[in-house]
Amino acid sequence: MRNAPSVDDQLEMFRKMVVVRHMEETLGELHKAGKTRGPIHRCDGQEAVGVGATAMLADTDYITSTHRGHAHYIGKGLDPYRVVAEILGRETGYCEGRAGHMIVADAAKGMIGGNAIVGAGIPAATGMACSIRLTGRDAVAMCLFGDGAAQTGICHESMNIASLWKLPVIFLLEHNQYGLTVHSSRQSSVEDLSVRAEGYGMPGVLIDGNDAVAVYGAVAEAVARAKRGEGPTLIEAKTYRFDGFSTSDMGGYQPDGEIAEWRARDPIPRLRAALEGHIGEERLSAVEAEAHKEVDDAFAQALADPLPGFAGHPASRPYSEVS
Repeated sequence: MRNAPSVDDQLEMFRKMVVVRHMEETLGELHKAGKTRGPIHRCDGQEAVGVGATAMLADTDYITSTHRGHAHYIGKGLDPYRVVAEILGRETGYCEGRAGHMIVADAAKGMIGGNAIVGAGIPAATGMACSIRLTGRDAVAMCLFGDGAAQTGICHESMNIASLWKLPVIFLLEHNQYGLTVHSSRQSSVEDLSVRAEGYGMPGVLIDGNDAVAVYGAVAEAVARAKRGEGPTLIEAKTYRFDGFSTSDMGGYQPDGEIAEWRARDPIPRLRAALEGHIGEERLSAVEAEAHKEVDDAFAQALADPLPGFAGHPASRPYSEVS
């Protein structure tokens, strides 16, 4: 397994990051127009983690996601149209319109889904790694989780047992600085959460999460280690979400200077600049245009798709005893 992505690999990561960004920008517009259901948790600024971490995984490798999973879905190879259809509650979505944006799943792609409970994907992925070990498969499980989820007890329990049993699991900590509206400095006694790995006897790797190539390399090394039977790795990818926790967030707790500093490190133009010397401006612009069209077509088709039909179930209907 290569630890460094080829130029073609990088171009594909760039394309997927553009797809995710444009998808989320469009979702933001539709939310303002009242055409989405519930809050949308966007990952603008974090695309390099989700896309870079999943770039070398196979369909037989499992991942669990978070509230902020759009880059994980597209990175793992799900069809943007069916993701959009699911978010818009259409029958043509991955879960026939029942899941919404947070828990999109496709078992055929190893995308087991997100979870509304913070940190709940961590033990789930650990259990999946245990099943991989018991059944002797050549695969890994990866859980992506945030710095808020890293403070939960189940995170520590999962890392302990995974290291003890040398399970093929990768703990990918997407450290975006805020757990809901609270800065990580108010939640943790240490600045770099990757140092916790030493206490469990596993490697702890700290990387720049806005560098898709660095994310790819760290994960590739962790995957190879897991498949050699050497156990889990904790990777802490430092990144930042440009927008609030969700579309229901009024904001105001992220300092303007901090946002500006991280916008200057936007992972998409950063990878674009790195690729420009290899394949040229014209090709990159064409890839961006194709990615935008794919997303625009996905929304147009999904918005025209039917809503699912639901049959009433009197036995479980609230207040069914009231006429």
